[in-house]
Amino acid sequence: MSIEYLGLSNINGPLVALEGVQDAFFDEIVEFVVDHDTHKLGRIVELNEDKAIIQVFEGTENMSLENTHTKLTGRPMEIAVSEDMLGRTFDGIANPIDGLGPIVSTDFRDVNGLPLNPVKREYPRNYIRTGFSAIDGLTTLIRGQKLPIFSGDGLPHDQLAAQIVKQASLGDNSDEEFAIVFGAMGVKHDVADYFRKTFEESGVSDHVAMFLNLANDPVVERLITPRVALTVAEYLAFECHKHILVILTDMTSFCEALREVSSSKGEIPSRKGYPGYLYSELATIYERAGIIDGVKGSVTQLPILTMPNDDITHPIPDLTGYITEGQIVLDRNLNGQSIYPPISVLPSLSRLMKDGIGEGFTREDHQSLANQLFASYAKVGDARSLASVIGEDELSDIDKKYLVFGQEFEHRYVGQGEGENRSISETLNLGWKLLSLLPVSELDRLDPKLIEKYYPGEVTELKDEDFAKGDTTEDEE
Repeated sequence: MSIEYLGLSNINGPLVALEGVQDAFFDEIVEFVVDHDTHKLGRIVELNEDKAIIQVFEGTENMSLENTHTKLTGRPMEIAVSEDMLGRTFDGIANPIDGLGPIVSTDFRDVNGLPLNPVKREYPRNYIRTGFSAIDGLTTLIRGQKLPIFSGDGLPHDQLAAQIVKQASLGDNSDEEFAIVFGAMGVKHDVADYFRKTFEESGVSDHVAMFLNLANDPVVERLITPRVALTVAEYLAFECHKHILVILTDMTSFCEALREVSSSKGEIPSRKGYPGYLYSELATIYERAGIIDGVKGSVTQLPILTMPNDDITHPIPDLTGYITEGQIVLDRNLNGQSIYPPISVLPSLSRLMKDGIGEGFTREDHQSLANQLFASYAKVGDARSLASVIGEDELSDIDKKYLVFGQEFEHRYVGQGEGENRSISETLNLGWKLLSLLPVSELDRLDPKLIEKYYPGEVTELKDEDFAKGDTTEDEE
């Protein structure tokens, strides 16, 4: 029989203290009744003998030391999960907000999840196509991978996330089931409406489960949203055998909420005021991506975070980089040139890319072509630096060709139309066409057999018709 406690000992921001508790445990869900009619939920985040510190999900408004009744549920936070959650919109703690009623299910899952047995983890293979050449061609997203996007304030990461939801697939010839779980934390109302409208108008909302924590929602709810989203993703992947892509935006809002709650608890801060356990909190989220041996299905993560002051050494991107397998970096200078998506190629990488591309996955030339594009674009920076000192007219002929290559690469390969969804073949063929601006002697990262098969021949100028959608090389297929 559960015990109901009358009154509270202390209220501090989103936290309340309750003394005299018995048989409580960490992460236990608590039910509050305020003034005999308002119901709220909380979670025990700290225990000290008979004193419990509780996070209140809906905030502590209208709560006082005398008007609150508290009941311990004896269970961690659980949510009902069902395949019917696809096509639905929920708040940050899985309450439906689309007017279609509650989810009817007898299957409940702990939002904290269960750790994947390292022995049972299967190595990530194969790729997820996003339709963006800069990602698919150079920093390929692999099934079961966690690949964050490092952005900044004012950069089009929301637009990029929405377009990835619209375009993402398992490839042109895959017949496996694919779905997306989208979790947004601390977003403004207009951004949330943009996501809803974009998904509905593009017709992809039927295979998207969306969780929205708005900017005016309680800050504590922000700490639960990614865990709720990943709990649903794990169920759809490992029980319903689907390949799930989880997009979480913005992880910086999650970390800011963690800092605020930690400060309210009076904990000693670490770097930039964040708690010392920020790394482990991020790890409990990111490490819920992967593939289980013998189970058809996968969870792939694409978390998005905004770097404060565009500082990639800030604790949030710094710790994220330790845990994840690469990063995609958005660049403010490219965005200033109206290049979309403004992906900075050189600092971006996908550490698992080599094991999910090539013959049998994408195309035999993919890895070598990506290496050559990276190497050639790196030389563009040297040519530009030299031109800024001695002038472009004084450059050698080969340096001038690299300048042309760099301009075309940024505007035609990295940059693409907002509604343009490129197949992997189109992406690879674009790379070869751009390399045709350089002489064969400069293509030192490519096997001569690949050059003979795919190199279209050296040109001095590329025209718009050279980049026509659906154009293929002669020997392809």
